[in-house]
Amino acid sequence: MGIRSSVLLCGFCVALAAFSLPQAGGTAALAADKPTNAQRKGSGLPIPRFASLRSDEVNVRTGPGSRYPIDWMFKRKAMPVEIVAEYENWRKIRDWQGASGWVHQSLLSGKRSFIISSKTASLYKTPASSAEVVAKLEPEVMGEIRSCAGDWCRVKVAGVSGWIERGGMWGVYKSEPIN
Repeated sequence: MGIRSSVLLCGFCVALAAFSLPQAGGTAALAADKPTNAQRKGSGLPIPRFASLRSDEVNVRTGPGSRYPIDWMFKRKAMPVEIVAEYENWRKIRDWQGASGWVHQSLLSGKRSFIISSKTASLYKTPASSAEVVAKLEPEVMGEIRSCAGDWCRVKVAGVSGWIERGGMWGVYKSEPIN
């Protein structure tokens, strides 16, 4: 019986210590585990907005955190994506085909890019449909957006620069200025 009593007494001391820790300075450790409102809010930038993928391989998860399973992987660096939601350091993105999921902010870049989404688009020498066509861009061709004003965007595709009508590509909003 002597052994049994000491085990109970030891268990009682451990339980008492565990319950007294949060009240005696342990609350700081518990508070550090909780995200602050500033962390939860995200970047403070407007939503929705466009960005591009920073890497050749970007895991897309079912939720905002590494504990969520990987749903699929993007394999095209610089592909444009639309950020539609934020949670802490995670961004919910949508691609040009409408697929969406969560990625870590470190896998996104603010560099603007575009993709030809449906039909062939013409790349013009100057911002006019009567200008000389310097290239025909097939669906799924990607490029870099240099600037946009009005109905036209100055772009670069595989070393060739020119102008494309805003409606012929995915990766920029209808009246969004880009400098």
